[in-house]
Amino acid sequence: MRKTIYTICIFCGTFVFSQEAKNDTVSTSETKELQEIIVKAQRKKQFADKAVYTFDKAALEKARYAKDLLSILPELQLDPVSNTITSTKGGTALFLINGVEATDMQIRSVAPSEVVKVEYYDIPPARWATRADIVVNILTRSTETGYVFGAEGFSAVNTGFVNASAYANYTKGKNDIGLEYSLNVRDYNDRRVNSIYDYQLDGKHYRSNEDRKDHFGYTYQSVALRYTRLVPDNYVFQAKMNMNIFSRFSKGTGQSIFTTDNAIEEHAMFKNNGSDYVIPKLDLYYSKKIGLKDELSINVVGSDYTTNSSETAKEWVTGTGLSVYDNDMILKAKQTSFVGELAHTHDFKAGKLSSGYRISNSSISNDLNNLSGYTQYKVTYLEQYLYSEFAGKIEKFSYRIGVGLTNIHNKSAENTFDEWSFTPKVVLAYQLKNNQSIRFTSSYKPISPLSNALSSNVVQLAPNIVQKGNPFLTSQQKWTNSLTYSLNNKYFDFNVNVSYSYTDRVINQYYILDNTFGGYALTYENGKYAQQVGAFISGSFKPFGNNLLVVKANLAPTFEMVKTGTGAVIKNDYLANYFVLSSEYKNFSAQYQFNIPTYSLSGAFLNTNENQNNVFISYKHKNFTFSTGMYWIGMPSEYKTKSLSESLVDYKVHTQIMNNKSMFVIGLSYDFSKGKKTEVQKKLNNDTAPAATF
Repeated sequence: MRKTIYTICIFCGTFVFSQEAKNDTVSTSETKELQEIIVKAQRKKQFADKAVYTFDKAALEKARYAKDLLSILPELQLDPVSNTITSTKGGTALFLINGVEATDMQIRSVAPSEVVKVEYYDIPPARWATRADIVVNILTRSTETGYVFGAEGFSAVNTGFVNASAYANYTKGKNDIGLEYSLNVRDYNDRRVNSIYDYQLDGKHYRSNEDRKDHFGYTYQSVALRYTRLVPDNYVFQAKMNMNIFSRFSKGTGQSIFTTDNAIEEHAMFKNNGSDYVIPKLDLYYSKKIGLKDELSINVVGSDYTTNSSETAKEWVTGTGLSVYDNDMILKAKQTSFVGELAHTHDFKAGKLSSGYRISNSSISNDLNNLSGYTQYKVTYLEQYLYSEFAGKIEKFSYRIGVGLTNIHNKSAENTFDEWSFTPKVVLAYQLKNNQSIRFTSSYKPISPLSNALSSNVVQLAPNIVQKGNPFLTSQQKWTNSLTYSLNNKYFDFNVNVSYSYTDRVINQYYILDNTFGGYALTYENGKYAQQVGAFISGSFKPFGNNLLVVKANLAPTFEMVKTGTGAVIKNDYLANYFVLSSEYKNFSAQYQFNIPTYSLSGAFLNTNENQNNVFISYKHKNFTFSTGMYWIGMPSEYKTKSLSESLVDYKVHTQIMNNKSMFVIGLSYDFSKGKKTEVQKKLNNDTAPAATF
């Protein structure tokens, strides 16, 4: 703690030497000027770390809500499975409304006419850089008394697939109250899995070829209640209560052919598992303006809950009933999480200075019954992040320079890891022409292992094969560099990027000989390093200069390499791809999405991404929208995994969800608004750690 206090004092001392910078907040005059410039320049203006979009009259009239406006941006698309906006490039996306983290329903509650502009950060600022790959901020007009409500349902006709939601919001004077509810249900009774394990052990050759059919599903519910008090040009206070309710299950039976040298046995098995949790979460936010150029913000988020996980798997010789393995695992994890952040911004003539300190802590108490017997242990994950960055512009040249310190402190019964890392970041941009720019970014940051990688749990996967975590893992250190060229006009809006990343102490999953259980264990290690070289072209093409036909594409040739702890070198290259064809005509809209799955490196395995072949049609009538479509036309959703040639165990698995094949869906939504909503320009957005389930 003494190190932390000293470091904060040092950083605070450096702030007073910063230059004068220009205010970057949204005022009425600046908004008007920006809108006029962007509309004349194809509704987009490119900055060092973001693109700013406005929308013409036709787009605003056709959209039902702000969510529809986001879906027409060149690198965003509507994900058909979750019915949310995602990036065509993949990765984690964070959505904000006037700087406050927003749910999908909050985005729906914003009328298109109230959207001033949308900021698309493909290089997130420091306060969001550790949480997301892209950040999308919707800026709206000033508030007044009003209300808004809506509901939506989307369901498959002949299988267990439901997305439903409802929201309501009321604003009066300086006070605002909002309520949201969402429900996602999956219940599939025909998931087919073929898995093969092939390995040498104690001078013998073993092979297990297993076919299994599962009934699996999950139910996720989210309830949110928020209260906001906004006093313009003075302060904002927001209290938000969330309740996330989740349960999942999987019940499978199957047969396998188990071979030992030339001896063949027929086996039968069943594998059941599940987990559930209820997470109550309190999020408090306060922001106070100090004079004309300073703003101080505080955000506190806390949660306390218990996750219950279980797994039962048995395999036996079909003819004799002789047990091959018997796996029972019950995990009860009581988790308390806390996130606190303090941030300060100051506007100078030359740019903006942003600085802050964030601390996040998760403490998990585990009661575990597994193959090793009963254990009770505690783990603690603590991360501190101190940052400061300055953003400015000189004629056609703009920049963002940031420095930070990150402390990762992970403590378990077996090990304690504590490390401070210097985390610099540089973003440079140059405007070539009004519609062309080139940008360079370089950053260095630590990445903490996930809780399942650090877990002490052990589960049986197959005869002679178990899986376990490694409590002795240390953090990864990742250095990333990229160069991006951007072009936009009436017909094209795309980015061309080349990048290189180097990860020291890369966390790698691999098989080892395991003396405890007499076979192989799938576990984790800190490898020596990893490298990735890639390029991508991502954006949209409008052949007619409007939304009558839009082609969105993302093509990313990538080469990746990992050097393991033993010195073995693993290489892989692939061409990531994703395509969207969409059309809008009057009140009708249609969309077709497809890709060609490719294998990418993931620890000891090569995994394919999910296949896509989906079509959707919708019609808007007043406040109603009618939708229909088909997922995975002519094919089931499928996922493939295979081990590397360097692996001690040759493993292959092919999973198909037959319920998804040509899945026909229908949907109906209703949205109504009157007046305008109170939205918070919240500068801090945090969330507690996800549930620990392994």
